[in-house]
Formats: sequence, structure tokens, C-alpha cells
Amino acid sequence: MVRYLKKLFALSEQGARDLVKAIISCTITDISLMMPVGLLYLLISELVGPIMGSKKVEPNLWFYIGASVMILLVIGIFHYIQYNATFLASYKESANKRILLAEKLRKIPLSFFGKRDLSDLTTTIMADCAGLETAFSHYIPELIGSVLSIIICSIGLFIMDWRMAIALLWVVPVAFFITAGGKKQQTKVNLINKQAQLDRADVIQECIETVREIKANNQTASYLAKLDKQLAEDEKIQMKAELNTARFVVSAQMVLRIGIATVVLVGSMLLLQGDTDFLTFLLFLMAASRIFDPLSSSLINLAAIFSTMLQVDRMKKIEEQPIQTGSEKPTYKGYDIIFDNVGFSYNDGDAVLSNVSFIAKQGEVTALVGPSGGGKSTAAKLASRFWDINNGTITLGGTDISKVDPEALLSNYSIVFQDVVLFNNTVMENIRLGKRGATDEEVLDAAKAAQCDDFICNMPKGYQTIIGENGSALSGGERQRISIARALLKNAPVILLDEATASLDVENETLVQDAISALVKNKTVLVIAHRMRTIAGADNIVVLESGKVAEQGTHEELIAKHGLYNRLWSIQSKASEWSL
Repeated sequence: MVRYLKKLFALSEQGARDLVKAIISCTITDISLMMPVGLLYLLISELVGPIMGSKKVEPNLWFYIGASVMILLVIGIFHYIQYNATFLASYKESANKRILLAEKLRKIPLSFFGKRDLSDLTTTIMADCAGLETAFSHYIPELIGSVLSIIICSIGLFIMDWRMAIALLWVVPVAFFITAGGKKQQTKVNLINKQAQLDRADVIQECIETVREIKANNQTASYLAKLDKQLAEDEKIQMKAELNTARFVVSAQMVLRIGIATVVLVGSMLLLQGDTDFLTFLLFLMAASRIFDPLSSSLINLAAIFSTMLQVDRMKKIEEQPIQTGSEKPTYKGYDIIFDNVGFSYNDGDAVLSNVSFIAKQGEVTALVGPSGGGKSTAAKLASRFWDINNGTITLGGTDISKVDPEALLSNYSIVFQDVVLFNNTVMENIRLGKRGATDEEVLDAAKAAQCDDFICNMPKGYQTIIGENGSALSGGERQRISIARALLKNAPVILLDEATASLDVENETLVQDAISALVKNKTVLVIAHRMRTIAGADNIVVLESGKVAEQGTHEELIAKHGLYNRLWSIQSKASEWSL
């Protein structure tokens, strides 16, 4: 049972065990709700006994009062147990599921994220996991608990009078068959509804991310019209999904109500024929009132589970993604990075790199240059195993990086990207991200080396200033220098610089260059550059064109070859002299 639930609903081992406990608690609670019916049956039998020809017995009022109190107490206890077994357990499982998905995403190759947009993944981790909370606290345990309790109660009813039991219960399998029969149609409509929700989230997120461009180009009215159209379409789809579900559920609920009529008809016939007594007839009427209401809710729960399975499938797709693995304690002989006939493509048949070979030696600066789309950034990302190559090998210190755990590998890298990512926290904590547990003194030393100390000290609270989402309170140059301070604090043997100064003005570029000079001493340095003058002093320059190494060497050697590098250098030199 545990194994089946774990596989069906993508639960953890503990989550599956907790779900079994929740089902058992719901079953016992449902059965306990039948106890008042039994007590009422005893009371009525004593009251109408003389009428039915039995010996007159005075009802013991105190017995019924005491029994009523005991039954209420038992029901209250079972409801308390059910609450803990369903709600609290479901919250734990939801939290564990979010952590599990986050851990999985941490280990999945970055190629996965190129196929899934941010709103889709956010919806899976937040909304879908929240949906599981409702499913595990209501839909699943209540449905299965209701079915099990009805089966148990049905055994007793069949023992009392199998004819009345059939008259009462024949509608139950019919109602469930009607609801289950609409699963395929409900799943189809729910898929369309889910996609509409994701499209809506994409449009809203796009508006937030590009609000500056929308305003700058006077596109506010047209964009809002697009958003209104999307919301209207989303509303229609949601209504269609609700009506589609209601079509099957309401039909099944109507069939359930027929069960009361058949009990009355069959019971009346048997009563007139003398084949049953009035108390038995009354008991089945009371049982009908007690059974059919929970069953109506169970039909709604069954339809809701069909929708929940879509959320489960979305989470399974993430959990089933292959992860990058490798040795967590590799050994390196130095920190040279060697590309040996490396080939890579983001999509099958669309090669980005082909037979790329070069060496980035420790203690030297190796620059990657070339036209846009030549594969420079891809090569740098492959060197840090953000993606896995299709053929060839990349080694660090003689060790094949495809055999190294990605996090163990990245502990040797300090990376400074052109697009800096900062967090809505203090300056101190944003720099400390480079080295967990670093002291304040170490953070200050790194900030000074990265030319950050002056502008940080001029901030309202200095190093304790909150810098806003992605460093919104800082300029581009300040954000870039903080990222370099973070890399300095990490002090890793390999440095990757992805056009770290491309978007800076002359003054900031000079400061950042000074910071980078402090960063790269005695390290293996791989630099991606578009501004040729920034890498003229590199020890080795690798020119990439259309995913292949066109040429490599020092600045002087490449200029002397009069090849692609010389042409790029000449173009940029002329461009630097241009003015209005």
C-alpha cells in the first residue's frame, strides 16, 4: 500500500506512510459518525416497541444522555486524530516536496532550464505543491476513507437485510462509474486550463520585467489590451473546465439521490408484504441520510484527484530528470583547463562547438574572442560543467570534469558574469556569498581589493545597507565590483570572466580592471571579451568563429597572421576613433 501510494502520487516514504495513517483515521472517523444512528435506533426501538407488540420498556434517559456524551467525545477524539493525521502531515510532505524539487533543480543540467520557463517551474514548486496540501488533507484520505467506511457499514447492512441493502447501495458504483468515466475528458480540459494559467503568468511576468521598455516605446495601451485579452480567454477556459467537471459530478450526485427513492419503494413493498419490520425500514432510511451526503463529497473529491494527478505528473517530470553526478573528492594535478576536440550542441544536429581544442594554463590569462555566436560563452560554461559536452573531453588538472560532481568542481571556480545577480540583502551578506562563514574582516578585505570600500562607506548604513532586489540601489559599476569582491573572497584557483567590463563607463571600467588584476594573480584565468583592447596583454588568445578555433596565439602573433583577429582588431580600432 505504501509503495503503491508513493509511486502513484510521487510521495516520499514518510509521506506515503502518513497518507495511509490519514486514510485509516478518516475511515474510523466516518464509521464513528454512524454511532448516533445506532443509538437513535435503540431509542426508537424502545419507544415503538409496545406498538410493534414487544414488551413495554421505559427508556433509561440517563443512559441515552451518557451514551450521547460518550459518542460526542469519541467523535471529537477521532476528528482530532484525523486533523493531525491529515493536515499536519500534508503540510510536512508539501514542505519536503518543495525542498526535494529545489534539490533536484540544483543538480539538473542547465540545458533543462532552457526548455522550461521561469513561471512554469515556479508554478510547479509553489502552486502544484500547495495543491498537494489540499489533496493529501482532503481529497485522497476523505475519498478512500469514505469508500472503506461504506464497505464496512455495507457488510452490516447486508447482514440485516440484503434486499434493502441492494436498494440502498446500488447507486454507489453507478455514481462512481459516471464520475470516473469522465476522467479522460476532464484531464484534457484541465491540461488546457493549466496551460492557460501558465500563459497568463508569462504575460504578467513579461509586463513586470519589461515595464521600462513598454513605457519608453509608448506601448502601455497595446500591452494592456493584450493582457485583457489573455485574462478574458483564461476566464472562458476556467469556466469551461468547471462546467465540464460539474457535468459528470452533478450527474453522479443526482443518481445517488435515486438511492433514497429506491429504499423507500423497496422498503414499503417489503413492509406491506410483512417481509421486514418498521424498525429495519427506519434504520435503512437513517443510513441513507448518513451515507449519501459524504458520498456526494467523495464524488467531488474524486474529480479533484483527477486534476491533482496533473500536478503530480508535472512534479514527476522534474524528479525523473537525469542529474549530473561524479566524484565529490577529485584530485587535480595543477589547474590547467584543457579542451580536447570538444563538440557541443544545445539541440540535436545544431552544433555550437565543433572539434575545439586549446589549453588555459595555470598562472596565465587565456582569452576567448571572436564574432557574436562563435561559442565563447558556451565554451566558458562548458569549462565549469554548466552543460555536459557531446564529444571530446574537458579536463581540469588532468581530471575529466564529466567525472566530477558539479558542486565539487565549482568549488574551484570564481566566476564573474557580465549580468550580475545580487540579492535583496545587505552589502555584507551579498559579498559573503562567495565564502560561507567568512568573517567580517575577510569581507572587508575583499571589498577593499575590489575597489568597493569607498562607495559602500558612503551608503546610509555602510556594509549593512539593504541593496534591493538584484542590487537595484546600486549602479552597474558598483554591482560589478561587488561581484568581483565576492569572487575575491572565494579565492578559487580558476577564474572565469564573462565580459565583466562590457557595460561600464571608462571610470568604472578602470576601477573594475584594477579589481580584476587583484583577482587573477597566480590563477588559471579564462576571459571572454568583446573589447579587444582589454585582452591585448593576455598570454594566449583563442579566436572562435562559428564554433571552431580559427586561430590562437599572443596579440602580436595574431596581428602578424593578418587573419580574423587582425580584422576584428582593426575594426574596433577604427570604431574607437569614431565621433559625432
